[in-house]
Amino acid sequence: MTDALPYDTHRLCELAGEIIVNVRELSALGWTPATSSNFSRRLDDRHAAITVSGRDKGKLREADIMVVDFDGRAVGSDHRPSAETLLHTQLYRRFPGIGCVLHTHSQVQTVASRLYAGAGHVHLEGYELLKAFSGNTTHETELDLPVLPNTQDMPSLAAQVDALLDRGDMWGYLIDGHGLYAWGRDMADARRHLEAFEFLLGCELELRKLGCA
Repeated sequence: MTDALPYDTHRLCELAGEIIVNVRELSALGWTPATSSNFSRRLDDRHAAITVSGRDKGKLREADIMVVDFDGRAVGSDHRPSAETLLHTQLYRRFPGIGCVLHTHSQVQTVASRLYAGAGHVHLEGYELLKAFSGNTTHETELDLPVLPNTQDMPSLAAQVDALLDRGDMWGYLIDGHGLYAWGRDMADARRHLEAFEFLLGCELELRKLGCA
């Protein structure tokens, strides 16, 4: 007799379906080249559903979604989670209101991460679309999107992110030469933040081309 899994399998099926549909859409936009990127949803107060490492994100199936605990360990599966799983689970552990984390590698995000790595952030100010971020109600605001140095040392990178989170509300960050992490209360919230960052970073790159930034 096998032990019961420590999470709701029906809820996992629901979240897996949601992840698959949304990630296929993001893949169609070219934001998940090769087998890059990873995506997750909070399953409960101890577990998250996350994409299995090395999968083509445009062709995900239910079997490509696995469960990890908030220490980043696989639960009830022999699959290998992404090396970056800790960057997801640290958000779930720290903020009960976060229900979804999305990590993409669009060309816009990656180019912006290289250009602004020296400054350590991308400053966004005066854009109407800043109202897309939860808590903002006016374009008369500003936001610094952090840019962190890339490393294969995930505990070190997670510690850097924790230090940034201490500063207050933020909905994403870039990793130099890598891509963007964005999150929210649920999938719709996280996608809104992700798409807003993508658009605003594109605007900043265009302004640089025109010599206006």
